[in-house]
Amino acid sequence: MIYPSLSAGLAQLQALASFIDKGSNSATFIFYDNNKPANTNTAADNAAKLVTLNLPDPCIKSVEADHIELYPSDSGTVIKTGTAKWARLFNGEGGVVADFAVGTDITLANTNLVVGGTLNITSIKLYPNLGS
Repeated sequence: MIYPSLSAGLAQLQALASFIDKGSNSATFIFYDNNKPANTNTAADNAAKLVTLNLPDPCIKSVEADHIELYPSDSGTVIKTGTAKWARLFNGEGGVVADFAVGTDITLANTNLVVGGTLNITSIKLYPNLGS
């Protein structure tokens, strides 16, 4: 695996933010209660969908010394009771950006979601993979 310098990694994340904003719709995080697929080429099971959160456009809030920060999501209404296990980020065109494991890649105050409740992400920070 190739590990970029910090400057190159931050530039990659800024390009990723542009890809997230691509399209005429808002980028979305969708949370699911089944196991995370092995890769992003595997379709998500719509029956496992818990809640959809929209990001503002543009999504990038700031570039910091060691990460980029995205703006918070809106609040989404939970459509099914379940435990959030993973989330998929889609860009504004509906293309898959990345999958995130809840508890590892994304921390929620409460992973047990109840139908009719709301969820939002207040802080989104992406760090480059520098190999250490």
